[in-house]
Amino acid sequence: MNKTASGRIVRGVGGFYYVHLSDGDIYECRAKGIFRNKMIKPLVGDLVRIDILDEDEKKGNLIEIYPRKSELFRPASANVDQAVVLFAARNPDPNYILLDKFLITMNTMNLPVILCFNKIDLVSEEEIERLKSIYQDAAELYFISVDQKKGLDVLKEKLKGRTTVLAGPSGAGKSSFLNYFCAENAMQTGTVSEKIGRGRHTTRHAQLFYVDFSDETEATDRKEELTYLMDTPGFSSMMLKDISFKELRFYYPEFDAYEGTCRFQGCVHVSEPDCSVKSAVKQKMIVKERYDSYCYLYEELKQKKTY
Repeated sequence: MNKTASGRIVRGVGGFYYVHLSDGDIYECRAKGIFRNKMIKPLVGDLVRIDILDEDEKKGNLIEIYPRKSELFRPASANVDQAVVLFAARNPDPNYILLDKFLITMNTMNLPVILCFNKIDLVSEEEIERLKSIYQDAAELYFISVDQKKGLDVLKEKLKGRTTVLAGPSGAGKSSFLNYFCAENAMQTGTVSEKIGRGRHTTRHAQLFYVDFSDETEATDRKEELTYLMDTPGFSSMMLKDISFKELRFYYPEFDAYEGTCRFQGCVHVSEPDCSVKSAVKQKMIVKERYDSYCYLYEELKQKKTY
């Protein structure tokens, strides 16, 4: 009888699934036909049981997929706990429309979101404060510099014992972020093109990277769980899906306090008179940049007639 072990799928390519075991070994596995017959596709992030066929060559068969606590469709993955949305504060300058699309997309998947602005060594304190004023009510917010190793230690407790999907546009520094936390993995770091100010796409498939915090001495209430970061492809553009223009307002937390206080029931805060949200924008209680982004995305969704 073959020896069995439990682990986690960290990558899936060409019908092979690479399973990370708690002892650090990674086994190349094929999925048994029973999954295909039941129309079950193994996903990156799945907790699984494998038959070990060859301990020296690290070969095995995937024989069981444990129940999933969550499932994402973009990227296709399972058992993700939270998202880190990573944007550069400079080089390239943040695209607020694209940034809001990332935040909304993660919220549609019911993922807690941590927003990180990278490359803060390239901007002034005034610019950091401006970015903070725009997004402090939209997401949990961190300002970091991977190159200068600034602000990264404060993220450790947020990552420990969790599986975190890392998302953001090309050039934001995702590969460098992964290199910092996953030094044992040989990551290809995409360089930013000087000509167009965007990064090359260095990731084509979602994959998990184990983060080894075993040498950390500080206490954590999640030390019994392994820590993973999930890399995703870099994006220069993004389309909102699965929501209508009438629902968009519910994805802007700044609007929540004003819901139901406008003159018209179901006010979408664009062209209606006596709108509490528009009044709050005029009174600078809601940041204009966020409201302008909302109006832009509202019109974009409305033109698609997404109901």
